[in-house]
Amino acid sequence: MIERLGELQLAQIVHRRRAMILFEGWNGSGKRAALRRLAGAWDPCHFATHCPLGDDQERHWLAPYWASLPGLGSTALFHGSWYCHVADDRLAGRLADKAWARRCDEINEFEAQQRDHGTLLIKLYFHVTSNVQAERIAARDADSWRRFLVTDRSVAPSREIREGSWTDLLRRTDTRWAPWTVIDANGQSAGVEAALAAVTEALEKALPLAPPMEGETVVMLNQQKAG
Repeated sequence: MIERLGELQLAQIVHRRRAMILFEGWNGSGKRAALRRLAGAWDPCHFATHCPLGDDQERHWLAPYWASLPGLGSTALFHGSWYCHVADDRLAGRLADKAWARRCDEINEFEAQQRDHGTLLIKLYFHVTSNVQAERIAARDADSWRRFLVTDRSVAPSREIREGSWTDLLRRTDTRWAPWTVIDANGQSAGVEAALAAVTEALEKALPLAPPMEGETVVMLNQQKAG
């Protein structure tokens, strides 16, 4: 699968297609492991990884993500995205019901704009049971080198509250142009493989898989269309 992902990235580069891949889900669900595997398969010059972006009170809340959009032939990988931003604001009590609904609508419009601009969106949500999550967070906390991964988001507020917010968020933003893929990550290795398989399938459906004809380049073809 790793070799196939490398071939698909090459097709994306040559055909100058944009992509955005989101890694969301529970803490301890294996998002970083899946991201490392994917990044290891790809040419680093043609993707950028974005971890949770800082809050910018002076601009629209989506402004940092507009600034992180990929160019032609490139992919933006998000380990925590606008979804994490909205969920955290909701859980912190900074969003009333109307503001929450409005932000969900803004997300759907934002993603539709990216689709209309020719960008493929792949949204992965890594799910684990509460017992599995507790075991993995405890293992991190017991490891002096990995303890930094245990944050306030890992343990508070309660999982029940977070799960309710995320369930509503996923329901409101599961659209035909940017659907969610839920990854069963209770087995971490199996979860990583399932995530990579989902990315592979989405890229195979979206990308032209044949190279340009001999003597032509995608740049030349684009220039001819523009002319």
